[in-house]
Amino acid sequence: MKSNIVSLVALALSLAIASPALADEGEGDSIVVTGTSLEETLPQQLSRYGHAIEIVTDTQIRDAAAIDTARALEAVPGLFIRSQSGPFSYVDIALQGSRTKDVLWTMDGIRLNNRLYGGTSPNDTMAASMIERIEVLKGGESLFYGTQAAAGVINVVTRDFSDDLGGQVNASLDSFAGTSLDGYLRGAIGPHRFVVWANRSQSDGYRPYDVMQPSATDRARGYDLWSAGIKYQYDIAPDLRLNALYQHTRADLDNISATRTKESRNDRNEEVASLRLDYTGKDGVQFFLKGYFHDWKTAYVQIRNPVPAGPPQVIYPAGTFWGYQDYGGSAVVQLNMLRGIDTLIGYDFQSFNGRDDVLLIAPTDEQVHAGVLQLRTNDDLSSKGRIAAGLRYNKAKGSEKTIWNVSGRYDVSDALFVEANGGTSFVLPDASQLYGNDPCCEVGNPNLKPEESLNLNAALGGALAGGAIRWKATWFNRRITDLIDTTYDDPAFPEGTYINVSDKVRARGAELELNADLTGGWGLSASYTYSRVRNQGSSVQRDRNPEQYGRAAIVYAPQTGRFGANLSANWVGDVWSTASGFGRMNYGNYAVVDAGAHLWLDQARRNRFGVNVENLFDKDYASTGYRSAVSDAGVLDGSNSRFLYYYRGVPRTLRVSYGLSF
Repeated sequence: MKSNIVSLVALALSLAIASPALADEGEGDSIVVTGTSLEETLPQQLSRYGHAIEIVTDTQIRDAAAIDTARALEAVPGLFIRSQSGPFSYVDIALQGSRTKDVLWTMDGIRLNNRLYGGTSPNDTMAASMIERIEVLKGGESLFYGTQAAAGVINVVTRDFSDDLGGQVNASLDSFAGTSLDGYLRGAIGPHRFVVWANRSQSDGYRPYDVMQPSATDRARGYDLWSAGIKYQYDIAPDLRLNALYQHTRADLDNISATRTKESRNDRNEEVASLRLDYTGKDGVQFFLKGYFHDWKTAYVQIRNPVPAGPPQVIYPAGTFWGYQDYGGSAVVQLNMLRGIDTLIGYDFQSFNGRDDVLLIAPTDEQVHAGVLQLRTNDDLSSKGRIAAGLRYNKAKGSEKTIWNVSGRYDVSDALFVEANGGTSFVLPDASQLYGNDPCCEVGNPNLKPEESLNLNAALGGALAGGAIRWKATWFNRRITDLIDTTYDDPAFPEGTYINVSDKVRARGAELELNADLTGGWGLSASYTYSRVRNQGSSVQRDRNPEQYGRAAIVYAPQTGRFGANLSANWVGDVWSTASGFGRMNYGNYAVVDAGAHLWLDQARRNRFGVNVENLFDKDYASTGYRSAVSDAGVLDGSNSRFLYYYRGVPRTLRVSYGLSF
């Protein structure tokens, strides 16, 4: 793979030298073919009907020197996201008071976090440099996206097609000896368009815990990831287009513990593929027909150091399997049968299967069928106000669920708008909750009901000074019934089991956003979120849900200048977690400051040199809360005394980067 990447770099350099007239892809002379598919434009369409959407651009990703998707998402208002142990690791998410598994991740519309492993985020699926943009839909989005979209959707859009030959090569090095090298090439040959890309990122990582026992001899969480992919597009007719995508990812990811670890690693192989037919006629009829395949396999190994010292203990031999496979298809047609009204009719089929030989889960499979109907007004009825209403019927093994959604937006003027999005969403129980059978842990309950939530987002926003200043204030309210949680009160399950709790859970709060484009290339942005997440009748904030968080940033990026810089601060208020033997503890109340600068080395802005510092003041903070485990001393003296530790957020990291556009 290294030789392949070196060849890619050599090709890019030769193209750049031989073809100085080729445009810089970031400066806009090339013709980029943006999506016209009904599926590709769905998030933007929903935003016209009152659904809240945030867009992270490739420029923002590049200026932040983001290596992975989680880092690229840190600027999204209303989204609290923290990587557990640096790039390409698990993440904690709270989107308007949600849990991690309440947010659906997709890549070009393909589901990534599997139905049976809802909390396993796909942060290691691809490198951030291959992202054209990220679309974050906030609020209940189960109407079109189904289970796990109860709090929103994160849709990662890969590099768009272009009619002109061009691309980019990027390389970076950080102060933990982490390296990243990637590139893509795109263009067209007649009616055939293509994008190809490759990436390699690796690092020995940093010490992921604030406290580690002497028995843990592997003390840095490293990663080694490479991915390669291709997109293909063919115009069958002026209104009929075929799209195909394939990506392979290989990731070797350390998964070490704070005690006894000699070797512990997840070695992953992931395949993502899709084939889609799009019709975008001018007669008011549009449709897409899509099939997809997602295969995610992990070979796990865990070798521990015994206490007292002795020969290493193989807990899980190399190759111990856990993983899943998804495939399915969907079709949506949009019709204009009545003047002023668009009708969307859709069908969604999903097939899941998985097995876990690590945290023992019985092999299982499941199929889900769903039908969708939505009615929308269009500009023939009103160009200022738009309303949409829809139903989704979902049928899975042992459960049926019908949900609804109503949304709307009214543009009072060019400077003021009001919007709202309300309805129900659902989360189906995952594999552990249904079928877990490991003697160490909670036992699954196949009789669990899906969670259901009632959601409402309402916002008022607008623009001042001719659009240079933009603001938005959002109120959100989400009530969850049949929440799935663990219980240890049943004598038949001494290690615990899962139940649908009788108490409702309510997440409600507000977001404030402000953005300003100032003269001379200066820009300011700020956001603040208050999120109150509590069980019915309780005054206690639920664990791992920050009550307050905010971000402020200043950017200098003149369109014609050769120098740019940015400075941002992320602040987090109270966040609580519960550790066995220590009770409930606050791990919040901190701020992390990041800074970056870049220089275009040539007037054509094709060669870019960047310097970024993540966590400028080297703040030591907990990324995912407190935990506890039996200490080495507790084993040796027979007391089984426990020690307290937490996952460390990314320490101060210097990253230098170079990018060549051609």
